[in-house]
Amino acid sequence: MKIVKKIAIVLLIVLIGMQFYRPEKNKAEGDYVAAFEAETQPSVEVKQILKTACYDCHSANTEYPWYNNIAPVSYWLADHIEDGKRHLNFSDWENYDSKKKDHKLEEVIEEVKEGKMPLNEYTWTHADANLSEDQISALLAWANNARANY
Repeated sequence: MKIVKKIAIVLLIVLIGMQFYRPEKNKAEGDYVAAFEAETQPSVEVKQILKTACYDCHSANTEYPWYNNIAPVSYWLADHIEDGKRHLNFSDWENYDSKKKDHKLEEVIEEVKEGKMPLNEYTWTHADANLSEDQISALLAWANNARANY
């Protein structure tokens, strides 16, 4: 029983310490998706879908929920955001070449069609990111149309 108690105390100390050392937040100044939106021309409806279901993890700016202030959740969210940006970063769109842009839009289509995006972990706490069939259709139509430019 003494070992369990010591382990619990050490874990508590680590958790308390983690509250003081937080990962850097993903916050951008200005219009962080302007180049992407200017080039791909999403409709107002698709812009809203992208903002609601995509930009938090796939751009340079995240709207953080209140529970991000609690470690280890803050570390978990930071990891998800970095992973999302590694796969596709709408804020870095102007630095992609045409071939990469086409491929990224192809991946958007594939991931959305297969129901892999947005992630379930995201939609659990962001109910408005659960896409309806109409929203999925609008997003896919826009992405296919945008791909024609590349």
